Amino acid sequence: MRADARRNYERLLAEARKAFEQHGINASLDDIAKQAGLGNATLYRHFPTRESLLEAILRDSLAELGDTGQTLLTTESPGTALTTWVRAAVAHATIYRGLVTALMDSLRDETSELNSVCTAMQSTGRRLLERAQQAGEVRTDTTSAGLYALIAAAAWTREHAPTEADQVLTVLLSGLTTRHP
Repeated sequence: MRADARRNYERLLAEARKAFEQHGINASLDDIAKQAGLGNATLYRHFPTRESLLEAILRDSLAELGDTGQTLLTTESPGTALTTWVRAAVAHATIYRGLVTALMDSLRDETSELNSVCTAMQSTGRRLLERAQQAGEVRTDTTSAGLYALIAAAAWTREHAPTEADQVLTVLLSGLTTRHP
């Protein structure tokens, strides 16, 4: 990529992050281009869809979430590893308003530009879940799809009912375990 094109790409990403933080993932793409000092044609040349822009912004953080899971697989007890990772996944899914829906939709849509990074991250969660199940620390009737539905529910709560979010996540995680207080 030419140096000027690379600068434009980076400016668009920086402005998109700001816009998504302020307005959620449905922020105006034209406003993002304008704030970057570029035309919307430049934005669409680099990011033909909102999903391609989201994928570029989230690629590193989703890979980091996957790496965190990989580390937890070898450093923590199975139940603790899963709980720690689920909490991190919920926090990640709420970095921008509306993100949890886009992430969940991308897991069901193989044509989604977010699908490959989300699927890789989901694979890590599945391994953490299976490890905790094999250790007898988590219910065996929980599927990885069910785990992601729980993460989405907790993320939705964090976004829409933040004062109840910690309690909801605690109850959801407690419901996964085989031991109850």
